Amino acid sequence: MEQKRSGWRRLGRIVRNTFIVILVLLVMLSVYVVNVSHIDPPKIANEDVLKLKRTQLDSNCYTIGNNWFRKSKSGLYELYVEGAPFERGVITGKLTTELVKRQEDNFTGQIKKMIPSNFYRHFLGYVIGLMNRNLADNIQEEFKEEIYGISYSASEDYGYIGTKYERLLNYHAAHDIGHALQSMALVGCTSFATWNGQSADSSLIVGRNFDFYVGDKFAEDKIVAFYHPSAGYRFMMVTWAGFTGVASGMNENGLTVTINADKSDIPSGSKTPVSLVAREILQYAKNIDEAWTIAKKRKMFVSESFLIGSAVDNRAVVIEKTPDSMDIYSTSNDLITCTNHFQGKELSKLASNEQQVKESASAYRYQRLSELLKEKGPNTVQKTVDILRDRSGINGKDIGMGNEKAVNQLIAHHSIVFEPKKRLVWVSTSPWQLGQYVAYDLNKVFAMRGLQSNTEVCDSALNIAADPFLQTKEFQQFTLFREMKQRVSDGQTIDVKQLIASNPEYFHAYEVAGNYEFKHGNKAQAKQYYETALTKEISTKGEEDRIKRMIVKCEKK
Repeated sequence: MEQKRSGWRRLGRIVRNTFIVILVLLVMLSVYVVNVSHIDPPKIANEDVLKLKRTQLDSNCYTIGNNWFRKSKSGLYELYVEGAPFERGVITGKLTTELVKRQEDNFTGQIKKMIPSNFYRHFLGYVIGLMNRNLADNIQEEFKEEIYGISYSASEDYGYIGTKYERLLNYHAAHDIGHALQSMALVGCTSFATWNGQSADSSLIVGRNFDFYVGDKFAEDKIVAFYHPSAGYRFMMVTWAGFTGVASGMNENGLTVTINADKSDIPSGSKTPVSLVAREILQYAKNIDEAWTIAKKRKMFVSESFLIGSAVDNRAVVIEKTPDSMDIYSTSNDLITCTNHFQGKELSKLASNEQQVKESASAYRYQRLSELLKEKGPNTVQKTVDILRDRSGINGKDIGMGNEKAVNQLIAHHSIVFEPKKRLVWVSTSPWQLGQYVAYDLNKVFAMRGLQSNTEVCDSALNIAADPFLQTKEFQQFTLFREMKQRVSDGQTIDVKQLIASNPEYFHAYEVAGNYEFKHGNKAQAKQYYETALTKEISTKGEEDRIKRMIVKCEKK
């Protein structure tokens, strides 16, 4: 008996010592990650700009010298900023300070919803910290100084994530990190351009939906920003507070840049964030050749397509880029379309791209986009908006509201249309691309010399009306569907039949219903819902496999 007790004590010591060793290793790893992921801010010779204070013209309008920030009657925020990198960063932060803090609250709040586990969030934070340990080495000094300037206005509440500067720098890689989390449907955009014979007046027209979803609140405070940097060209972009990268924009030469995510492996290390490559192109390129040269200089850690429109060239191309290679896709039929797969001669042959075409929603959405362009005939700005708002599947099939296979997935952060030759741009207002598109004339905005009173700067005579869909019972039903889906997510009780009726052609409505019944122990009913989901147009192979796995679980005793 004593020998048995001695054996148990020996085993206990082994378990305890093993646990201590693992704990020590984890602490050492944490310390290592914290140390290697620390990012020193750039050194600034003159910090006098930090002493500037903003002047309030009214409740929604502020100025600092020629720089200004206001909220338009449309609901869009508008920003004009000029000067050297650190100067414009500090001024941007001071003008938008409430939004900088609110956006970080919204961003981190949504991440908590998407990843409810504290352990996994912290683990993911370590992975990202390790992955991005060399991030600053791959960002131009100009952009680091600008981001550092903005960081002075960042929240005091997230020191546990990193310093203000570290956090804002890492947030510029959020689009790229979305590649690593594609199962969470963070990225899945659509863009296209027409010119010459495909445009009614032969001018270049570019349209895009930026389907980057980090919650409804994150998309509430869109900023239409106008930049007059001390070096490079003046430009506009649609952005959010604290973010200086580019997702959609046009410069004074009529060069446009929009980005579309492509299939990527989980990044093993950091390079230049996609949005900052796009920013550099927008600020320093006047034509397609110069855009190519800039893109070629930068190493990226994910795969991306840049749709480049050029008034100088009166055409558009897609520059395709992976961490290891680069390609260009152009057409001879006066139009080009881009979703989330490569089309160039070389990169289209990649095994990862072929998998993307087979298993994602990209190829289906691409086909629907091509179909719409053919149906609409010679393109106009209004027709471009109509296409960007299209909610149907191929041949007009009802595939449910919110389906990733539709051009309009009803999740867009923003939608935008450019007419580069005229330097005109139209930006969507909430919700998604259903509100009115507000027009801006870059020639007029850049001719302004500061803002003396809170006056509208958009070209309201050119605004495009809201989608009539907003006034329909169908839209009310979609709103109900989203509310009920959220209630299921929050663990509340719902009427499952009402959930289905609110979006009856959407496969995900049946999946949510199945999940609800499964959670409440009703496996037979859950299985029926899952089986019905499989008869609908499912967005991706991954989602189809997920539903099939749930059916197997329902069949287990």
